[in-house]
Amino acid sequence: MNLGCRFLGIFLKTNHLTELNAILVVSNFRTVVFGGRMLSSVEIKPDVYFVGALDWNAREFHGYTTEQGITYNAYLILDEKITLIDTVKRPFSEELVERIKSIIDPAKIDVLICNHIEMDHSGSVPRILELAPNAEVYASAPQGVKELKAFYGENINVNGVKTGDTLNIGKRTLTFVQTPMVHWPDNMVTYSDYDKILFSNDAFGQHYASSTRFEDESDYCEVMKQARKYYANIVLPYGRQADSAVTAVKGIGLENIDIIAPAHGVAWRSHIADIISKYEEWTSGKLEEKALVVYDSMWGSTDKMAHALLDGFLAEGIPVQLIDLKETHISDVMYHFLDSKYVCVGSPTLNSKFLPTVSSFLTYMTGLSPKNDHRIGFAFGSYGWAPLGPKMVQAELEAAEFTMPLPVHAIGWIPSDEDLDAVRAQVKDLVEAGKQL
Repeated sequence: MNLGCRFLGIFLKTNHLTELNAILVVSNFRTVVFGGRMLSSVEIKPDVYFVGALDWNAREFHGYTTEQGITYNAYLILDEKITLIDTVKRPFSEELVERIKSIIDPAKIDVLICNHIEMDHSGSVPRILELAPNAEVYASAPQGVKELKAFYGENINVNGVKTGDTLNIGKRTLTFVQTPMVHWPDNMVTYSDYDKILFSNDAFGQHYASSTRFEDESDYCEVMKQARKYYANIVLPYGRQADSAVTAVKGIGLENIDIIAPAHGVAWRSHIADIISKYEEWTSGKLEEKALVVYDSMWGSTDKMAHALLDGFLAEGIPVQLIDLKETHISDVMYHFLDSKYVCVGSPTLNSKFLPTVSSFLTYMTGLSPKNDHRIGFAFGSYGWAPLGPKMVQAELEAAEFTMPLPVHAIGWIPSDEDLDAVRAQVKDLVEAGKQL
């Protein structure tokens, strides 16, 4: 591996620059000085460049935490028809433009392909069309065409494409495959036969800002963690539809794909089979023999019950994750929830209801519409006057179609040692019920 592709260290004092667009070429990086920053395009294959934007400081996206930032990937292809695949979130428009300028004059762009119209991908479409007014725009038909016009005006001339449609841009023929609801109705992927690159947009992505462009240049464990978290919080409601992205890959054939280039995070080239295998697991709803105990507590009673459940699962040889909702964001809970067979949710009673943190988790979880019919649920918690909080948890889990083999377990005031022993003992019944599924 060329280390020059991984690390670029250039130190310039911006007050000594006489030209804003001073171009530096280092290995497969092309760098432009913009606002005192080095903006590097990266050649991921001959004449195919990353020209996207990195939001290092983003910490939230659609309600889940992005502790590693966000990358908005766009790709420029140099051929007889210069082609840009996707754009970036609107505040990063000039970052996109300057990266393109490190390679070509943006006015020379002939084709703009919009794989997905959500604004973190299409937000810079107006800016690109301002610079390249003659560029032909392509999006999925009919939904992508409809959404582009709704967002950016009816005067945008958009060519609608469907699965199997192709576009010749010179040496390359681009093939389009619609993947609706991964995770909007307009989604599609674009395949370049010449490069053996699948531009997969949201499928196979991660919210992960990195100076590297490939998973084999990065912390692979972190990349897979972020891919799993991305799936659990973004793609999970559309597991059946996400399987279409896997089908598209298999239809092309793994032997015909050198790179999967998503619109978020790093691209895949050395572990393509691994991420495909994981998507097959996740889209199938396959559950592992492991447990999640998630709860909040006011004065420690529900906390004691949660730890008793933890002990019970450990005694049964079941891996278990204990999560206090005061300390952990709900999006990180979903990372563990994704394939947990046993899910125990606990809350005390507050104002005749469950705690707001527990309500938030249950609302968020049920909104993601996971397959729960083969998942064992268990509601527990404490109370003073009436066990209303734990009962509400029970009702929510039942409504979410968990298998509920045991009634709610509510303990008044402070649990005794005997009470906690009874909680531990119920784990045996939960595990036995799990064996029957």
